[in-house]
Amino acid sequence: MRSSLAAAAIAAVLLAQEKPSAPAGKQSGPGSTGVLSEEEFARLHTLNPDEAPPARGTLVDLADGSKAYLALPEGWRPGAPAMVVIHEWWGLNSHIKHWADRFTATGRAALAVDLYGGKVASERGEASALMQGVDESKARATLLAAHSFLKDDARVKAGRRGSIGWCFGGAMSLQLALLAPDLDAAVMYYGKPVTDVEQLRRMKAPLLGVFGDRDRAFPPALIAEFEEALAEAGASHAIHRFDADHAFANPSGGRYDAAAAAAAWSKVQAFLDEKLPVTPRAGRG
Repeated sequence: MRSSLAAAAIAAVLLAQEKPSAPAGKQSGPGSTGVLSEEEFARLHTLNPDEAPPARGTLVDLADGSKAYLALPEGWRPGAPAMVVIHEWWGLNSHIKHWADRFTATGRAALAVDLYGGKVASERGEASALMQGVDESKARATLLAAHSFLKDDARVKAGRRGSIGWCFGGAMSLQLALLAPDLDAAVMYYGKPVTDVEQLRRMKAPLLGVFGDRDRAFPPALIAEFEEALAEAGASHAIHRFDADHAFANPSGGRYDAAAAAAAWSKVQAFLDEKLPVTPRAGRG
């Protein structure tokens, strides 16, 4: 089934900061634009044309036929923790690869998936179309293939495994937590939440959520509902909210907030240090 409504919801969020929000009720799959129209959602996203630093990792093949970007820390020893990294609505571009490289500085391996089949957007309309064209069943297969790759591939052989994503990728990080009972930690940045308690009962991984209180796509009231559903489901979770817009942690975006992004990153680091600890014996040479 296509995730056109899901993607439409995220596209709407990106446009929304510049127009009044549309009525709720358009949310569907993980790529949903929340309470915004597609046009409103798209306006929340601006891509900085500056390129990220050169990528240091390599492209690898996953079992589902997709490709992913693998980044390993210097002196890597199989057995350390690893992360599935999930792109936002632009696709697996140089900035997401840089995020994967950034994780290697923590002693963790990172595998950035590609849910757009090799396509990368450079403008909003293209990004919206790509996101809405995602086949949810194929996306889930890719996420699970990446999760398995981190455990099974001889280059990685990860011990504990987690996931992280932003916007569209944040919603997909939550989806992986719902799909994989052996996931050890999940981080979602301002992605579409799930408020169905029965669905959330399936989640075994501890979840850390990062949201902006000025995000019109996923506003504070919706995040509060999400927190209540997580609590009712008995899910281990921590939700952190910042006085910031949607996509505030994206340094390649027009709504980047350096102070809020740094504060959020410190929360993420502390969470990962607890749930995916890196020991001298397993991870660094």
